Amino acid sequence: MILNQHNLNALFNGFRTVFNDAFRAAPTYYAEIASIVNSDSRDETYGWLGEFPSLREWIGDRHIKSLAAHSYNIRNKKFELTFSVSREDIEDDKYGTFSPLIGEMAYAAAGHPDELIFQILNNGFAEKGYDGVPFFSDAHPIEMNDSTAGTASNVTAGSGPAWYLLDASRPLRPLIFQKRVDYSFDRLDQPNDENVFRRDELMFGIRARCSAGFGLWQFAHGSKADLTPANYAAARAAMRGLRGRGGRPMGIKPTHLVVPPALEEAAQQIVAGATKLVEAADGTPVTSVSNTWVGSAKVIVSEWLAA
Repeated sequence: MILNQHNLNALFNGFRTVFNDAFRAAPTYYAEIASIVNSDSRDETYGWLGEFPSLREWIGDRHIKSLAAHSYNIRNKKFELTFSVSREDIEDDKYGTFSPLIGEMAYAAAGHPDELIFQILNNGFAEKGYDGVPFFSDAHPIEMNDSTAGTASNVTAGSGPAWYLLDASRPLRPLIFQKRVDYSFDRLDQPNDENVFRRDELMFGIRARCSAGFGLWQFAHGSKADLTPANYAAARAAMRGLRGRGGRPMGIKPTHLVVPPALEEAAQQIVAGATKLVEAADGTPVTSVSNTWVGSAKVIVSEWLAA
């Protein structure tokens, strides 16, 4: 291939088509469990976190709520992935061999939000949310029925691998994916570009600006107890029992059970199997009984949750 404008544009368009096709085909989960927020600055402050809208009977003037009670801030970060191609490979028409690499780059870019979201979920036992305590904590400050201060919990202690129960059924979600500049496939491939002129290399790469953070702790429960039907039931009950200001039920409905690969089998047995096996105290016999929690949540398994 002669490196002229027409051929270089055709080459890049072909690479970009491979990238876009692979990007769209990559399986991802972040959009299911995180609120996606389009950012227009270096960072964003979420003063509205902690507010749960509810209607009241209109008597007298409107009751106006302030949305600036908190100052939780998520700062955008910049990410890149770049590779170079020898000019000789392009001149010798070897560019077709790079399509699988470009597909893998697209796969990595499409899955990058998952990486950010699941990593911050995994850090929730230590990193703080909007209320100044760890996202998974037994000391979240709340207002009690009589307007006095109290605490609430969204965590179960234990020593095993962490698993998470999330309510992702509402516009506000337990996690936030903040997008400033979407993932783009770019190039430096003109004969007069420095990398081509000095090193005989064409460069292609991905650039994005984004970040992830915590949303509403009330919509998430983190547990390090064994993943058993009893502990799963207790986590669901704890979430559904949470109440908002004035003792109003929050209507939380857990929708997703998120686990590392080590807990995949246990998770599937709890929410996917129509029956479960029960062993007698002496080890026999084994009987099959109906599974109470079948279909109660969608299982998501993420390698980013592995210790």
